[in-house]
Amino acid sequence: MVVSLPEMDRLNMHKDEGKQKIAMTMAGKAAEIIKYGEEGVSSGPAGDIQQASALARAMVMRWGMSDKIGNIDYAEAHDGYAGATGGFSVSAETKKLIEVEVKTLIDEGYETARRVLTDNPVEFERLAQGLLEYETLTGDEIKKVVAGEVLGGDEDEVPASPLASVVAMPKTKSRAAKSEKAPDKGDESDKPSNPEL
Repeated sequence: MVVSLPEMDRLNMHKDEGKQKIAMTMAGKAAEIIKYGEEGVSSGPAGDIQQASALARAMVMRWGMSDKIGNIDYAEAHDGYAGATGGFSVSAETKKLIEVEVKTLIDEGYETARRVLTDNPVEFERLAQGLLEYETLTGDEIKKVVAGEVLGGDEDEVPASPLASVVAMPKTKSRAAKSEKAPDKGDESDKPSNPEL
């Protein structure tokens, strides 16, 4: 799952930013398909798909970012989309057009993500390994991992900059655990703490 933490609370988003955010969000599914094929896709990207869908719907239905839908807030009618009209009716033709516009934004975002990943296979592999190894990477850490640098420090460190974070599951190692040595078998830490044992 990809999680983007805002640099600050934002009240404004441009259309190109929304499209970029959809592409970033769809990168998890694109990565799974590239790595494992269509049949190897897991349920892991479900949250990403929900986020991308919600953003695309807001862009089309609320923010007037679709020329075909226009500058009408159809968010009130969204309940009607699911069955209850809430006093606002949308024609079947408009519903279909909304679906097409939302799907187009998501499909374009997916294709952008797939193209970026396939055009940059070395960086893609480094990022995938970094996420598998550390689970959570800040924006600065992503830059380092993609550049082939080794991360140091502790997981609980506060990042120096307020850039977005990316989270992926499952977690396999922390930064601190990677740098620690395993205790020797004869080490005192292996012995039971209860002297009667």
